Parts: sequence; C-alpha cells; structure tokens
Amino acid sequence: ISKWSILGCNTGAVGTAVITRNDGRLALGRIGALCEQVKDLNAQGYEVIMVTSGAVGVGRQRLRYRKLVNSSFADLQKPQMELDGKACAAVGQSGLMALYDMLFTQLDVSSSQLLVTDSDFDNSNFRERLRETVESLLELRVIPIFNENDAISTRKAPYEDSSGIFWDNDSLAGLLALELKADLLVLLSDVDGLYSGPPSEPSSKLIHTYIKEKHYHEITFGDKSRVGRGGMTAKVQAAVWASTGGVPVVITSGCASQSLVKVLRGEKIGTLFHKNASLWEPSKDTSVREMAVAARDCSRRLQNLTSEERKKILVDVADALEANEDLIRSENEADLAAAHEAGYESALVSRLTLKPGKIASLAKSVRTLANMEDPINEILKRTEVADGLVLEKTSCPLGVLLIIFESRPDALVQIASLAIRSGNGLLLKGGKEAMRSNAILHKVITNAIPNNVGEKLIGLITTRDEIADLLKHDDVIDLVIPRGSNKLVAQIKSSTKIPVLGHADGVCHVYIDKSADMDMAKRIVMDAKIDYPAACNAMETLLVHKDLMKTPELNDILVALKTAGVNLYCGPVAHKVLGYPKADSLHLEYSSMACTVEIVDDVQSAIDHIHRYGSAHTDCVVTTDDKVAETFLRQVDSAAVLYNASTRFSDGARFGLGAEVGISTGRIHARGPVGVEGLLTTRWDKIIC
Repeated sequence: ISKWSILGCNTGAVGTAVITRNDGRLALGRIGALCEQVKDLNAQGYEVIMVTSGAVGVGRQRLRYRKLVNSSFADLQKPQMELDGKACAAVGQSGLMALYDMLFTQLDVSSSQLLVTDSDFDNSNFRERLRETVESLLELRVIPIFNENDAISTRKAPYEDSSGIFWDNDSLAGLLALELKADLLVLLSDVDGLYSGPPSEPSSKLIHTYIKEKHYHEITFGDKSRVGRGGMTAKVQAAVWASTGGVPVVITSGCASQSLVKVLRGEKIGTLFHKNASLWEPSKDTSVREMAVAARDCSRRLQNLTSEERKKILVDVADALEANEDLIRSENEADLAAAHEAGYESALVSRLTLKPGKIASLAKSVRTLANMEDPINEILKRTEVADGLVLEKTSCPLGVLLIIFESRPDALVQIASLAIRSGNGLLLKGGKEAMRSNAILHKVITNAIPNNVGEKLIGLITTRDEIADLLKHDDVIDLVIPRGSNKLVAQIKSSTKIPVLGHADGVCHVYIDKSADMDMAKRIVMDAKIDYPAACNAMETLLVHKDLMKTPELNDILVALKTAGVNLYCGPVAHKVLGYPKADSLHLEYSSMACTVEIVDDVQSAIDHIHRYGSAHTDCVVTTDDKVAETFLRQVDSAAVLYNASTRFSDGARFGLGAEVGISTGRIHARGPVGVEGLLTTRWDKIIC
C-alpha cells in the first residue's frame, strides 16, 4: 500500500510506511487499529473520509506470486522484468477494497469506494457531483474511501509532466480537503511529525508548529518514503498547500496508539500547519530545549566554583526563604483556596499545604546540605596502573535533571538545594494545583543564585504540554525523576529514552510479630499511619501475627487508630476475625486516613505477603526476637527495611541526607531516599607523575 488519508469534518492522511511492513506487505494490525479509530470518530459524529493509494502494492504482491507459480525453472533463470504498474493497480484495487470492507464490516461500519484521476478535477461538473455524492454518503454515516485510479491514469510518471493536479496520496488528500472544505487534515507518517532534519539524526528536533518564514530554509529532509512516492517532503508540500488554502493540517505518527483520536482531542502531538501560525510564535519565550541547554551551561559554571562558593549559595537560599516567608505563605494560601474551590481530595490538599514552621524547617535542611562535605570531585578510588601513571575515580554531577512532581511545593526547595549542592542543572515541573507556590519559591531561590552562575541553572516549566517535548531531548537532559503516582511514573517511563528514577506505589507495611513489645508497636503504628498519611512512606498495611488476634494489646492499637480517625479495612483472614470491611485490594496505597489489616501465620508469611502485595518501598518489623528481625531484614526485598522503627523514618532528612529528590524503588542507579550521592556519577582521571 502506498498511503492513505482521512479527511472530512476533521481530516487526515497516512503515509505508506504506516500501513506496510518493511517487506512491503500489509501491516494488518496497524490498518485495523486505524480503522477502529475511524469507526470511533464516526460514532462520535465526526464526518470522516479516507483516501488510500495502495492498489499497486497489493497487486504487485499478487502478480509476483502468480508469476512465480506459473514460471518454469528456466524462466526463473532469466532476468525478471518489472511488473507493469497499471496491471498491478488493476489487480490490486479489488483486494485493497475487500480488505477495508472486511475490516469495517467487523466494526459494523459501512464504507464505499470512489476512484478518481487527476484529469477528473478539470471538470467543474465532476467536482460538483463529487461533493454531492460525498455529502450523501456522510449523511448516511458511510465512510467514503477515495483512491487514485492508477489503472487508467494518463499521467506519465510522478512529477514528470506539468499537467498533473495531484501527484501522490498526500497531494490528493490536500486537494480533497480543500475541495470538500474539510475542517482538518491529518497526515499520518511513521515518525512523530516534521523534524528539523532526518529524524534518525540526534540533532534533529520535532517542530510542533510549522512557520514557513522560519522553517522553510532550516529543514533538511532525509530519504523519500521506502515504498511510497513522496515521503515527508510530499507531506510538507501538501500541508503547506492545504493550510494556505484555509484547512489546518497536522502531521503525526500513524504507528502510535490512538494518534487520530489524540489529535481531535486537541493533544499536542505532531506538527501543526496553519495559515496564521506565524502570528502564534512567541516573541521572547524561551523554548524548553533552550532552557535545558541554559541549565547545562549554568551547571558547568557552578562546578567551576570552589566548595565554599557553592556552600554560600545554599546559605543565601536559606536566608532568602526565611526573609520571604510571608510572601511564600500568602501564595500558598491562594493555591489552597483554589484547591478547595476545585474540590480536590483531602490527601492532595494536605500535600499542598505549607504548614506553620515549614519554611523554617526547609531553610534548616538547606543549611544542613550547605554544611555537608563537598560531594563533587571526591576521590573514590586511586590506582597506580604503571610506574608514574595513577588512575583516579572521582565523583561528578550527572548534568541536567528533569524533576516532575505533584502537589508538594516543599519538594521544589529540597530538589533545588540538592541540585545546587551536587552541581547539576535543573528543570522543574510541578502540579498546576501548586502553581503560585512553585512560582514564588522558584523566584526566591533563583534570585539567590549569583550572576557568575546564572539564574537559568534552575528552570521552571509552567505547562503540561512542554513535558512531552522535554522528554524527547535525551541529548541535553540526563535523568528524569517523577515524584507522584504510579500512573505518572509509568507514563514518564513509556514516553522517553532518558533514564528515569522513580518509585511506584508506596504500599508500606508494618509487621507486628508475636514477640513484639506492644507499647512500642502501638507508638510505631500510630506514627507510621497518622503522622502524615498522604506521604509515600506512610503505613498502608498492618500485618499481625496470628497469636495476637484476640489479645487486648492488638485491640488497643486498633481502637487507637479508629479514635484517631483511621478507617480500617481487612484482608480475607482478618475480615473473618475482626469484622471490618474487606479491602478492595491488598496492594492499595490509600494516601489518607485509612489502612488495611491482615493476619499472617509467622514472619515468613509476612515476608511472602510483602513480596506479593508490596511495592518495594519501605517495610518494617516490630519484634524483640533477634532471629525474627534478622530473617525479616535479610529477606524483605524493599528499598528500606526497618527494625522497630516507623516507616516514616524512610526519609532523606531523617537518614541524614539533608534532603531528597525522591525515593527510588528501582535498583539502578540509586535506591531508597535519594540525596546528593544519587545525583552524582563517576569519571576516571589520569594523572602522570
């Protein structure tokens, strides 16, 4: 198949590489997925028209097979002549339409075939009849499928004679979009959109909005399509033509999931062509890539400072936070008011709140970082590999960090301070619910950075759309750290080539063994659950040894939780004994005043439960039996495993790290609370004596 396009009230076109495999055969899975999208759009009331060229490709496959079957061995030894393209088109047209008919029939959608040649459009009566036919089909919710009638086309060859009105599937799509007054044309390719150069080159960048005056002379095109006539060059020509005539155009990937649906939802994917695009270009705004490059340049200047100079920057940041506390609290209160008005969940509002004393606490943690031993250029290993030749392994910054976090504005201060201490550049994207708090904190911190480093060391991303663009710049961003839900972390990991450090759910457990000091157990459980229930290190599941089931000490702990306002839910075993409602899942992060209680047979059963339902974040055992403690500590495979301590202890500040950029449940390259050391890498230095 060469290409196909979608047009109509909302319009699109698909490149050859999208619907064919590398061997030239049909990519049935992708075609089926595209037909499903067309069906969904049709059901939502969109008027959709498809344009396909592919008869030649289908016919060529069939004729090659027939020729092979009917040839003798002697015939096969002779030079093989290229098959006639018109014969291929004549044979392949029925097969192509049969495929579409079968796919749409399975989706309970009717489709129709309309064959055209470029000379047809010279006739004004033909164009009028064409519009009438299409309108009738669309009124009946039928999908019109256009195709160039290559079998009888009088065109000599693509682009060879000047009489052609259209030359390929893309220009046919553009022509029909203008003729039928489409609202949108979508050209689907096998890449994400139009790049500044061949997409395979690392220096090529995706262009979100095509501005002819800016991009016409900047773009370098790669090879033409492997199977079609034009490739990206033809798509851009068709897009410019259609958009100049008043039809907006989007070029995007047809290989990506739900690309058509995403375009019509208004998501920022692909490249947009619009006749007024030049009016939308911001005059002074810095692109996200420029922000990343600037952060890298500033980080290199930061690394050139002495240890004392870097320390002074952190002290100045701490002083600035305290000096601007009233302003910071005022902006945070405005965010809280907006959050309450929007009806946000209590857990999110809790994370958003900068409580009294929080600014002083943050300033103290920044000073703690400042007073730590300088982590940069620390000699980790020294080896004499030959006489007079010494090899040193030293610590050095990672480069530029991208931190995406939700709700908690205090995280911005911790992350920024760690970036300064570790000599890294930083890009920050906070949640919209903390927009005012993040903006004032960013301003206060960057104003404290001296000019010889530059305030662009720390960039603040303000819109969600910019994240998708940032995640493509793996050449200037070295590490992404998402702080938020499991869904956020999973989305980031699936959207970028940049290494991602993050944690999944914070399903943290406290196991009370039969040997536990129950007064200690009560204090640990209460702290783990009610101190800060919205935190990722809060207890979500309480595991209890079966011998404690009906003891007054366990009852005392459960009553204390209930009295404090905690909603108790049970696993299958505990439900039969305690009678509390069953939990929806044993792998559940409440992030609120709720927790699950389950009864286990012994420490090994507790360990098995944690491995099955936990998230490898933080788990603790309460016991006076050293053997039980040793078994738990040795076997539980979590980032933090604690003995007679609350899960809330799993924190960068409490671990003596000064602060943390987040807690990693992965194994590469850092695990648990990630402080300065997790933001460093190593290099080898050669010293000749």
